[in-house]
Amino acid sequence: MEEPRKSIFAGTSDYCKLNVGGTLHYTTVATLTKTDSMLRAMFNGRNEVLKDDDGWVIIDRCGKHFGTILNFLRDASVPLPENKREIQELLIEAKYYLIQDLISICELALEKWKEDKIMDSICSVPLIKSKQQENMLLTTLKPAVKLIINRHNNKYSYTSTSDENLLKNLDLFDKLSLKFSNRVLFMKDIVCSNEICCWSFYGNGKKDAEICCTSIVYATDKKHTKVEFPEARIYEEMLNILLYENKTSLETDSYIASSITTASTSTTVTRNSSGGGGFILNSFAAKEDDSFT
Repeated sequence: MEEPRKSIFAGTSDYCKLNVGGTLHYTTVATLTKTDSMLRAMFNGRNEVLKDDDGWVIIDRCGKHFGTILNFLRDASVPLPENKREIQELLIEAKYYLIQDLISICELALEKWKEDKIMDSICSVPLIKSKQQENMLLTTLKPAVKLIINRHNNKYSYTSTSDENLLKNLDLFDKLSLKFSNRVLFMKDIVCSNEICCWSFYGNGKKDAEICCTSIVYATDKKHTKVEFPEARIYEEMLNILLYENKTSLETDSYIASSITTASTSTTVTRNSSGGGGFILNSFAAKEDDSFT
């Protein structure tokens, strides 16, 4: 019957020299056998270890993260690299050495990194507080969209659908800003204008188009403020300012904008001739939604 293999090290307080992929480390057997891992199996006699002529134990792995591995074995915790790639590399090494606690920590860090990356992708929309601030923001090379929205600027009563349309304009602005934040600068003005709801579109720092969504309607005894939601036109102007981005995307965006413009004209004619038009307009808006989501 084969006898159990004995450790080449006499006690856990003994020091050993490690050569991990050309990186040299000097540590105790107690550290290497502290946690149930492949290293414990190597240094308690369960597995064979290979030593060179100078007494260095050879481990055929990259030594880049082995110092972090040793520190984790010593303290049961360790600062992780800030770089995602290096955390992934450390995770691979932790899996090789079968250090389960470090594996869990690396996996949690990568999951948090993914969540943080998702949060970073959510755009920030500056609030315009002065004309000077707006002019400064418009010096960007990006096209820009500004939404003026301030329900309290109205001195009359609103029509029954106005509040709903205000929310629809705001919702579309948020939707577009999330979709195109890396290509277009989005700004919101809630203090510097007397308008209630107005879209402005800029290219090369100059205003290219404006869509005012409010109008005054007259009742028998008083005036009312009406807020509209011209969704199709907003989409059209949005596509038009993308033409200011760069020459690379000019041809593709021009074709898309031309297609949307044609569809918009066709829908308007049909709506006006039929008198109703609500169903056709909604259908067109849904088609545009598909292209933006």
